[in-house]
Amino acid sequence: MTRLAINGGEPLRTTPFPPYVSIGREEKDAAIDVIERGELSGFLGTSSPRFLGGPRVRRLEHDWEKYFGVKYAVSMNSATSALYAAVGASGAGPGDEVIVSPYTMTASASAALVNGAIPVFADIDEETFCITPETVGRCLSPYTKAIVVVDLLGHPADMDGIMEIARERNLVVIEDAAQAYGATYQGRPAGTLADIGVFSLNVHKTIHTGEGGVAVTNDASLAERLRLIRNHGEVVVREMGVDNLVNMVGQNYRMTEIGAAIAVEQLKKLPVLHPPRVAAANFLTQHLSSLDGLVAPRVKGGVVHGYYRYGMKVQKSIIGVSRDRIADALNAEGIPMVKGYTRPLYLEPLYQKRIAFGRDGFPFTYPGYKGSVSYERGICPVTERMFEHELMVTDVCHASIGQSDLMDVVAAFRKVWDNLDSLS
Repeated sequence: MTRLAINGGEPLRTTPFPPYVSIGREEKDAAIDVIERGELSGFLGTSSPRFLGGPRVRRLEHDWEKYFGVKYAVSMNSATSALYAAVGASGAGPGDEVIVSPYTMTASASAALVNGAIPVFADIDEETFCITPETVGRCLSPYTKAIVVVDLLGHPADMDGIMEIARERNLVVIEDAAQAYGATYQGRPAGTLADIGVFSLNVHKTIHTGEGGVAVTNDASLAERLRLIRNHGEVVVREMGVDNLVNMVGQNYRMTEIGAAIAVEQLKKLPVLHPPRVAAANFLTQHLSSLDGLVAPRVKGGVVHGYYRYGMKVQKSIIGVSRDRIADALNAEGIPMVKGYTRPLYLEPLYQKRIAFGRDGFPFTYPGYKGSVSYERGICPVTERMFEHELMVTDVCHASIGQSDLMDVVAAFRKVWDNLDSLS
């Protein structure tokens, strides 16, 4: 029996996996063209045609609308900005609650805080790692204003059920589809399933511009509010005849012409960049599903997974070895593995100490907030179990990964499973 690297043996793989590269000549030429034309941003914070940005920004938004089949796309300088603008557009503010996932990048929840609202954390499904209609229902209160749903690791949430709840209570739903490029739910693209969808163009995503984001909606009023928040809306509302001034203290969330030019080219590549992720994930699932105590990603019926990351669960009750020990062993064999994905957000100091803005703890201490929210350990037991004991995540499912790379992953898992006794 081959000795595990964690126990002093030779690692199965000593060379790093190839990095994901989606930027090529097309993006370089597009960026150079913008530089040569000399207009790096076309925005002005005035009530004029330039309020909507330059030609590359408008081209990107048009192409995005056509590709995803939506009426309005509003580009931003990051998906974080798009989330902040989306919660602002919903009208959520001081005294309101926004239901969010605890198992996600921090901006999905802090989007409520920056608008003065209180995040309320709903637990996740143990297979999709997304919040569910049931967990959302348990968090509803008279103060709920909006729901932020995250398609974690690329698997869309059960959006039909969540939207049904929202329609009954007149709530705005925001879909954070930053990780779900190429994913679909009941034949519809992830990111188009809610009142507002948010896409990320961060460097780690399937398509990217380094930093950037796009918000989409089919609602003209929400689109207008997104644009106003993006671009110093407080100084143009009079000229534009805007009566609803809630959250219209605008920001500078504008995308540059270079970023938009690169995004136009990246969007063209999405149809060929997503399928290799699915193929790689399917290969791993096929070859790893026979390992006792390892649960490969489960894909719900009617769903195509985006596979931003490949997430697996380790069942210590079956193999007698902890998730952390398994992940350490795989890392020692040269297979990149992250334990737990991310800490539940409500356990971070911001929520434990309830201090966000100013010395007095706004918005948690806002006198106009009449609700009650808990951030104690145990409020989301499935999330805590995934983080502390079961989930581990790898990023080896992308277009730059070859068949031999995937075979190394499978071989490393089998090596570890053949040596479970030495890890217990």
